[in-house]
Amino acid sequence: MTRTYTERDYQRAEHMLQHHRAALITGMVDRPVWLEKSESFWCATSSPAGVEYLVVDPVAGTRRSAFDHPRLAAALSRATGRTIDRATLRLSTFEFEDGDVIVELGGRRWRCSLEDYVCTPVESSAVGPGESRSPNGRWTVFVRDHNLWLRDETGAEVPLTRDGTADNGYAVDPMFGRRRPFMGVDGAVASPVVQWSPDGSKLLTHRMDERDVEVLHLVESTPASARRPMTHTCRYPMPDEPGQPKAYFVVVDPERRTVTPSTGDPVHTPYVSPVTWGRVWWSSDGETVYYLDPERFGRCLRLIAVDAVTGRSRVIIEEHGKTRVEPTQIMADPAMVHLCGNGELLWYSQRDGWGHLYRYTPSGALINQVTRGTWAVRGILHVDEEDGVVYFSASGLVSSDPYLRQLCRINLDGTGFARLTDDVDDHVARISPLGSYLVDTASRADKPPLVVVRDLVGRVVVEVARADVSALVREGWAPPERFTVKAADGVTDIYGTLWRPYGFDPNLRYPVVDHIYPGPQSHRAPQNFENNYTGEAEAFAALGFAVVAIDGRGTPGRSKEFHDASYGRLGDGGGLDDHVVGIIELGRRYPWLDTDRVGITGSSGGGFAAVRAVLAHPDFFQAGISVAGCHDIRQYLSFWGETYHGPWDPESYRVAANSELAGNLRGKLLLVHGELDDNVPHYQTLGLVDALIEANRDFEMLLVPGVGHHMLHREGYVIRRRWDFFVRNLMNALPPSGYRLADIPFC
Repeated sequence: MTRTYTERDYQRAEHMLQHHRAALITGMVDRPVWLEKSESFWCATSSPAGVEYLVVDPVAGTRRSAFDHPRLAAALSRATGRTIDRATLRLSTFEFEDGDVIVELGGRRWRCSLEDYVCTPVESSAVGPGESRSPNGRWTVFVRDHNLWLRDETGAEVPLTRDGTADNGYAVDPMFGRRRPFMGVDGAVASPVVQWSPDGSKLLTHRMDERDVEVLHLVESTPASARRPMTHTCRYPMPDEPGQPKAYFVVVDPERRTVTPSTGDPVHTPYVSPVTWGRVWWSSDGETVYYLDPERFGRCLRLIAVDAVTGRSRVIIEEHGKTRVEPTQIMADPAMVHLCGNGELLWYSQRDGWGHLYRYTPSGALINQVTRGTWAVRGILHVDEEDGVVYFSASGLVSSDPYLRQLCRINLDGTGFARLTDDVDDHVARISPLGSYLVDTASRADKPPLVVVRDLVGRVVVEVARADVSALVREGWAPPERFTVKAADGVTDIYGTLWRPYGFDPNLRYPVVDHIYPGPQSHRAPQNFENNYTGEAEAFAALGFAVVAIDGRGTPGRSKEFHDASYGRLGDGGGLDDHVVGIIELGRRYPWLDTDRVGITGSSGGGFAAVRAVLAHPDFFQAGISVAGCHDIRQYLSFWGETYHGPWDPESYRVAANSELAGNLRGKLLLVHGELDDNVPHYQTLGLVDALIEANRDFEMLLVPGVGHHMLHREGYVIRRRWDFFVRNLMNALPPSGYRLADIPFC
């Protein structure tokens, strides 16, 4: 008899999605916010009663409630005329001042006495949407009519530039980075792309020249504001095209109203500005600004210094490589460049085959290699210049798992290496502004987070919070399992995560879902409890699937050689051969894994990989779901192929396109795309569709009107359709009729 899933089955899966799952875990801690001129900080943590706001004092070794939560909720209810109870108290931020607490609630600020809990409104000094205020509070800048404008303390507004145009404007990202025209979907306004000097007397920005970049047109079929379909046009650079966005840097002096251009060459900027990306730093004295300048194909990286008065530009460090030269392996991580007060520099490089720190003079001469070994620096936490010590995180120091990050220290001359943590947890730390304490979150994929404060020798001085997953367990959750298998070369160890299906019975056999993202700029199976993929994988497990996530060769976080396995081979889908042999090996270990029923799903680059899997391995993958798939790098943003695949080569780029293998399709395939996707335009999927039709292959397709890359406001429907597809084609069962998932809240 064919099984029919119930609404309760889907409800349980929905509860595992990230935004619902979070409500089932207490003791999770938000980013710490340090109190001014203090080692103390406040943070928010989840509790059974609602969000709890804590004040932690590492010096005293104490943690306490920041205030009486029920009394503050009642006081804010009286002041605002709204019903705010203890469970719904959500503060954007707060600060202490003269025995009172100043809180922000619903976009308005309130001063609340902690003696009598009376709240009065405070005139807001917050920066408005689309504005940036100087650190000294004197100046506010914003973009108007493609030019940079200034507002002073009196409220007077003046233009700082006058020659900006739509395709050659100031203080903006390239059009792709601006997500124009779709930021308006939720009323978001882009802030000006500027970097203030420490004292607020100057700022760095640029003019973004896109006049030679080819245009891309997207058609909105069902606009809410019009009867007719609406065309949206933006500049969109593709590989091998001569026209690419270029950033011309300028230094602005608000006091003198001067705009001084850098004498350096423009920076190739096909993705987002170095300012937006955190690739710009001011010297502590505000006399010099530094930025990273990657050449077009990513095989040269320069550190440029600009004199803030004259605009004179000079190259400080220049490094070349046969493949990418990166300031960090994982694209979203901060670039590992540190400017010391004496002008010396710390520079990250993989020149010895691993990711390590190197020390340079102010003029760019190498002093010494600071860290070394068969492991990788993952982030700089703090540099104590007085004692000559750098604190950092590193992976590869735990023999059981090369992805686990540990906290370490070393002298700047390369001596005195020591680990501050020596366990088998993954550590993410933030250091206090005064540089004396580390707020450390330790977890694993199978171990909920523990947040503590450590001193600089690694001793725990106070425990902040310990996550409790009891409610999650009651929903059927069980910790995932970390596994190691050999790659397709039979030699290299690769690592992944396995989720057993809810209600697991070892006497049954379960279909397998490979939940893929191929990189090469990020992990798919990071070894920490919280990551962006966990909820979706656990939802499939709640539906009764065994789920795997694998980091094959070519993904980041290990050696340069391991990462470079994907260079020039993006068509391999992030080591799909490794996925196949890995799942087969797991099937040998666990007879309850049915490796005759294997599906694969992913979004964006994962959408490409899911299609590649069912086309390149049609005898292994029986079903695939691709969401917003980047199926042809010839038609994607130039930075992606040119950085991660290599300089333009027509044949190499052609064979990496999924359409080339369309005739191989034998399994089931669902293609999903948003019509307003300005990251991976839906033409990518339609190009694949054309090839599948030409090859006379059957498939399913869902084109979602009015949404972009992340299916905003239509996620619930798309997720339900994905569940239905695997339930039908891997479980050979029927989904519940008419089930509706709530859309994911936009944050």
